Amino acid sequence: MLIQENVSLHEYNTFRVAARARFLVTLETLEDISCFLTDVRFHDLPRLILGGGSNILLRDDFTGVVLLVALKGIELLGESETHRFLAVAAGENWHGLVRYTVEQGWAGLENLSLIPGSVGAAPVQNIGAYGEEFAEVCAAVDVIDMTTGETGIITAEDCRFAYRDSRFKQAPGRYLITSVLLRLPKRFVPKLDYPGVREALADAEITPRAVSDAICAVRSSKLPGLEADQPGSAGSFFQNPVIDADHAAKLRELHPNMPAWDMPDARVKLSAAWLIEECGWKGRRVGDAGVYEKHALVLVNHAQASGAELWALAAEIMQSVQASFGVSLQPEPVVLPLPSSVCASNGAR
Repeated sequence: MLIQENVSLHEYNTFRVAARARFLVTLETLEDISCFLTDVRFHDLPRLILGGGSNILLRDDFTGVVLLVALKGIELLGESETHRFLAVAAGENWHGLVRYTVEQGWAGLENLSLIPGSVGAAPVQNIGAYGEEFAEVCAAVDVIDMTTGETGIITAEDCRFAYRDSRFKQAPGRYLITSVLLRLPKRFVPKLDYPGVREALADAEITPRAVSDAICAVRSSKLPGLEADQPGSAGSFFQNPVIDADHAAKLRELHPNMPAWDMPDARVKLSAAWLIEECGWKGRRVGDAGVYEKHALVLVNHAQASGAELWALAAEIMQSVQASFGVSLQPEPVVLPLPSSVCASNGAR
């Protein structure tokens, strides 16, 4: 178990915020986790479980212990007539896993290509893109309850998956995810309904790898990369808001071109990017904190922005959308320390 003190987290978060951690503990094996849980130095300290750091905004230094999950391994456990079952350790890179599966010709993950972060973070956020969500391929999640030290398996049904939500997100820090069990369909049913994906495929043969390549091309045209010369970001910063039908009807009368999708529960999902762009934020910059010029949903750190400065910009955007449309936006990444406005929202959900 590698233990470091007073460590900069600049290299461990994709926003490249220069916050520091009192302790950084790297967990490479299950034995490392056991050692951590019995180490009295950490018993009374706040904990932050970190994967790829692609879904977090650190507004300040973290005064406790950051746990860097580095468990590795991909194993095909077996097959049925209709599915393949794949066990993947939490520290594996998510996009690396997607590419591994499509190179085998396996379907199921292709629409989730180029999402940054680790496999262990996928169930927490119930990551999703281009008509696909992690919940659709999850069979179970292996966890350690950090309050008791007990290991367990949580089935997909008990993960309480929802739009960018899960029981793991609702109880931050309680469960350390060690691996996930994926249930990949053998029958390939491509999902190509989102704008740009079908066009990117052109006349290519439609295979899982071809769909993955197309989605990589589409995402790369809209989002900053992870290279050093690209601005830091956490991808999409705001969730698409879901509002009641009456409110949506009033907005549709005022804004006939507003993108909106009717949901099964009779509510309506709106495009956060459209709302933000309509408020004039796309491409704007306040110091080194800005809104990406290619996509209004993405906040970026152009160089030296602090987490506090990025959050101040996010708060201005949320206030602007609320004032213009009466719609409340919520951040998609975990924001620490948790702002009071987000606390209230999470409690309401």
